[in-house]
Amino acid sequence: MKQIFLNIFLFALSGLIALTSAADARPVSYAGGWTAMLHNDGMMNVSHIHYSPTVNYSIGWRHEYMRDSGAHADMAQLNWLIKRWNNPESQANLYLFSGAGIAYDGNNAEPAAFTGLSVDWEDRRWFVQYENRFFHAGRFDKYVNHKARIGIASYKGDFGDLHTWLMMEIGYNAKKDNSLTTTPLIRLFQGPVLGEAGYNLQDKTGLFNLMVRF
Repeated sequence: MKQIFLNIFLFALSGLIALTSAADARPVSYAGGWTAMLHNDGMMNVSHIHYSPTVNYSIGWRHEYMRDSGAHADMAQLNWLIKRWNNPESQANLYLFSGAGIAYDGNNAEPAAFTGLSVDWEDRRWFVQYENRFFHAGRFDKYVNHKARIGIASYKGDFGDLHTWLMMEIGYNAKKDNSLTTTPLIRLFQGPVLGEAGYNLQDKTGLFNLMVRF
C-alpha cells in the first residue's frame, strides 16, 4: 500500500512540475523529421526510431533488451506533445508516450505494453525534467520507474555551437535492489546530434545515450 501511494504521489508531481515550470532529447521532432535513438543503462538496451508527421506527435518502433530476464521486446510507440509553453527566455513541454507489442526469449512470448509522462523546462542555463514509465511484459518484467533530472549549462552557447550540460539524474524503481539511484552525467549536443554519458553510483553501471535527427 505504501508503494502505491508513493507511485501516485510521484505521478501527480509530474503534473505539478508541468504547471509550475526544453534540451533537444525530446520524443517529437519537427514536422517531417526522423529521429534515431540508442539508450543503454543498467536495466536495458534500447533502440528506437520514430517519424513526426506533425510537430504534435511521432510514431515509431522500439526494441528493448531487458537485462534482468534476458528477454527482448519489439513495440510500436506513439509520442504525443500534449502541451508546450513558449516564453521569451524559456520553454516547457508535457509529453505522453505509449507503446505495445510483444516480448520474447528463446522459448516464450508475452504481450508487452508501456505508458508514461515526461515533463521538462529549460532556459539557456538550467534544465529540469521528470519522467515516469509503467511497463508490463508478462512473466518477463513489470515495473514502475521514475526519473528526475536537473542540469546546468557550463556556458551559454549560440545556435550551431557545441553545447555542454552537466546533469544529475535521480531514479526510483521499487523492484530494484537499489531502489533509489543517482547518476551524474554529461550531455553534449550540436545541431542534430546529441550524446550523453554517465555512471550510476549505486548500481555501478554506465549510462550511454545517443540521438540523431535527420
